[in-house]
Amino acid sequence: MNTELTTGITPESLQNRLRDQRDLFHEEHSTRLHRAISWWRAAQEQDGNPDLQFITAWVSLNACCLTSENLCEETDFLPLIQRVVALDKEQAIYNMLWHEYSGPVKALIKNPYVYAPFWAAQRGQCDDWKTQFERSSVEALNYLSRKRIAELLSLTLDRLNVLHNQVLCGGATYQSRVNREQVETGVQLLMSLLPVMLEIMLVNPDEEWGELAYPIVG
Repeated sequence: MNTELTTGITPESLQNRLRDQRDLFHEEHSTRLHRAISWWRAAQEQDGNPDLQFITAWVSLNACCLTSENLCEETDFLPLIQRVVALDKEQAIYNMLWHEYSGPVKALIKNPYVYAPFWAAQRGQCDDWKTQFERSSVEALNYLSRKRIAELLSLTLDRLNVLHNQVLCGGATYQSRVNREQVETGVQLLMSLLPVMLEIMLVNPDEEWGELAYPIVG
């Protein structure tokens, strides 16, 4: 995906703006953005390899979210999403989701293989995953129509988190044909979301973004 054509934002342009405005930034926030941008750049460099592009794009997203408070827990994206959406005066995230809904967003919502209760059912831990699955699809459409963007994006990232657990934790074969659809869909969504999210964080350095889990020492 050519992010420059779709958004006008590139890793290089964000990195240059970050460098030019570094004196205005708290060191921790500058470090957080520098790390996230570096992994977004790495994701762009993996174009043509969906597995590696998904992994590096996910690391970029995680770099935005990881704090000392969620270090030992599964990343909770909702607090960051709520803050970013509240700061999104141009409704760029809503517009992105609106345009992507009939494509990667809907594909993820409709794909049972990235729905955690589906896998719980395979292990005998969930008896009613289909009802929950259908309900979540209706919720996603309602969130979109009511502009409840934080909830829709959080639901979508929950799906991607299942895919993350499969790919990064060894639950899928490298370049497998079995999971191509969800990996490619995840890449498309993350590569659309990252530039929007990173720019919002860049232009709002005074917000409370959380304490870095791994600050620069020395």
